[in-house]
Amino acid sequence: MNIKFGGQEMHLEGSHVKVGDKAPEFKAVKNDLSEFNSEEHKGKIRIYSVVPSIDTGVCSLQTKSFNEEASKLGDNVYIITISNDLPFAQQRFCGAEGIDKSIIVSDYRDHEFGEKYGFLIKELKLLSRGVVIVDKDGKVAYVEYVNEVTHEVDFEAALNAVKELV
Repeated sequence: MNIKFGGQEMHLEGSHVKVGDKAPEFKAVKNDLSEFNSEEHKGKIRIYSVVPSIDTGVCSLQTKSFNEEASKLGDNVYIITISNDLPFAQQRFCGAEGIDKSIIVSDYRDHEFGEKYGFLIKELKLLSRGVVIVDKDGKVAYVEYVNEVTHEVDFEAALNAVKELV
């Protein structure tokens, strides 16, 4: 799959997920450098908010917007923002921006999420922008790969998809 980053064509590596697929398990790194395992939230609805870097305007907006929605969605919905930023940068960002209702994890070490979900930009080794929603049964219920990485995700469509599952 090809996407654009600032108008320049890029290529996504890995397997792209589709609605109805079993969501692949993956491991990443939490802000305290401990391991994050996607199976920790098995049986819950998971929103994977995927961003290239939390230190950019659009990524920051996406992360803050989903964090604000988190409390409205109930206890069975987890919002997990994933980037390839180092955990130290993620921790600093969360503290500065008051991100306290979302889980922020890094895929920098093994690129496991990026490869299993098809979000790893081959040329940059950053994650592309998008959203994946996994239902309580571990199936992909919604997926968006943003064609131009500098553009926003469709928040409304993603939130409507979650509300249908709650």
